[in-house]
Amino acid sequence: MNFTKEHAFDLAQRYIGSKEIGGQVDNPTILAMLKLDNEWPQNDEVPWCSAFMNHICWLARLPRSKSLMARSWLGIGKGITLDQAEAGDVIILKRGTGDQPGPEVLNAPGHVGFYAGRTGDLIEILGGNQGDQVKISRYPKSRLLGVRSLE
Repeated sequence: MNFTKEHAFDLAQRYIGSKEIGGQVDNPTILAMLKLDNEWPQNDEVPWCSAFMNHICWLARLPRSKSLMARSWLGIGKGITLDQAEAGDVIILKRGTGDQPGPEVLNAPGHVGFYAGRTGDLIEILGGNQGDQVKISRYPKSRLLGVRSLE
């Protein structure tokens, strides 16, 4: 069966509300996402946006980065412009504010999620580890590193 980015987006929406559990207890779903391709995470209180993306793409049989580094997604799929983005395309951002390297540097902080829409200069992203949970959040366009289509 061939899955599409729309299928991946639909799957991702089903996880909205999944969140980290503080303290000694961890969310087993998030731990499973983290350990899909990596053995080192021992709890859910680590950056897991890329783990969420890899999990969803694994379920949807779409290309994935197999890395916990958000910027690893800059090399997956086909590069497109933000104006071409549709629900289910991958958005890669700089993490936080301040002086961050551009998309040519993969080993740097970042954030990754699915494109969910746009309001002015804000990009709406459906992703994991947004406020320690899966949800749709808005990010300034100025943090954009790249947009990738998985089809």
